[in-house]
Amino acid sequence: MTTDPANSTPDGASGMDSVGRARRDTLRQDDRPASRAWFGRAIDAIPGGVHSPVRAFRSVNGSPVYFDRAEGARFFDVDGNRYTDYCMSWGPLILGHGHPDVVSSVIAAAGRGLSYGACHPGEVELAELIAGAFSQFDQCRLVNSGTEAVMTAIRLARGATGRPWIVKFDGGYHGHSDGLLVKAGSGLITSAATTGAEPSSAGVPADVASSTLVAPLGDLDAVADLFKAHGDKIAALIIEPVPANNGLLVQGDDYLAALRAITEQYGALLIFDEVITGFRVGFGGYGDAAGVQADLVTLGKIIGGGLPVGAIVGGRELMEHLAPVGPVYQAGTLSGNPLSCAAGKATIEALSDGAVHAAVEALGAYLEERINVARNGTWPQIRRVGSIAWLYFDETPIPTAAADVSTTHVRRFNALHGPLLDRGHYLPPSAFEVLFLSAAHSAAELDRLVADIVELCAEID
Repeated sequence: MTTDPANSTPDGASGMDSVGRARRDTLRQDDRPASRAWFGRAIDAIPGGVHSPVRAFRSVNGSPVYFDRAEGARFFDVDGNRYTDYCMSWGPLILGHGHPDVVSSVIAAAGRGLSYGACHPGEVELAELIAGAFSQFDQCRLVNSGTEAVMTAIRLARGATGRPWIVKFDGGYHGHSDGLLVKAGSGLITSAATTGAEPSSAGVPADVASSTLVAPLGDLDAVADLFKAHGDKIAALIIEPVPANNGLLVQGDDYLAALRAITEQYGALLIFDEVITGFRVGFGGYGDAAGVQADLVTLGKIIGGGLPVGAIVGGRELMEHLAPVGPVYQAGTLSGNPLSCAAGKATIEALSDGAVHAAVEALGAYLEERINVARNGTWPQIRRVGSIAWLYFDETPIPTAAADVSTTHVRRFNALHGPLLDRGHYLPPSAFEVLFLSAAHSAAELDRLVADIVELCAEID
């Protein structure tokens, strides 16, 4: 672990004062006093002390680390401690933190104004780049987040089909709009309209939840039965083509093709939620690589280069149901923000020649190989799609449904998270979340991660 002088601490806390003082193999909790002080202040000012629940570290029995700066694949906290970042802002930073082309583009855009609330060339250029990366699409609507993109895509599907219901899958997360925060029944097709399934959040009315049907992930017969019973009311089916929000629950291209066939049979739309996978597993979306074309694709993360953004991509005939040319209303004061567009354009242009995707694929393959060698037929295990990886800490087969994630994996991950953090590895603070690699990571960093995982695994049952 190395350190860097802190330059931002709350009242009464100070950062570490030298590199040499903190140069050791592991940290102690006492090495993060400024983070603890900031969290103490946050508890008073912010609900739960965080602006997004997973940052609270409650699932790993820890407390948040507060960061001062980042560069490449490295994080520096307010106490001056350095970490290798395997979260990468939950996926957007495929080029790494602070890539010079992205930063210079944002600085140039900021010099011309932070927000217009009006049309500008950058939003057109970014929309052209995004739509042009999809073989079957020609229009793109920019919004401000993945949640907003999915919310808009669902409204568009309902408006275009004239139908009220949506199908999602058990364990699938598509943002926090009301209609998608619905629990699935245990192993059963569920609909709040027909079975009384409860929303996953307080504040979601039952009649809103009732417009969402939930099917078990991986069960095609259940989906077929659901459409047979309610097909004339279903506007769209939504799925992550590579489910990566609740473990990496890969289903396979044949499964996606079967969903495409079912939706076409009943005149419903197929929506791919590619907020995570868009431009990460390849240039554009996963559908082209899989040979399965959705009607709409939702995007976020990478297309903003680290700044807030979302997008809906589709064919002209469908997209022009959106206002101002169609009856489906959507608007946003900050949609097409010039800074987000500048960062997104620079990032997508950097990905266009395929070199970055080749590099991160090689890193992902290297991590997979090192884990598989280290596990020696037991655990940990790894599932990987490109530069997205999920470490699974159990001997049992890696599941393909969130309900099958073992309590052993969760217990072991929670036990490992803090010690790995103390050794300078910043992993997402949840056993269900995936790791993201970037072009800024190195094989040496992956070697150290694997070595520390193997050593720590030997200490837990």
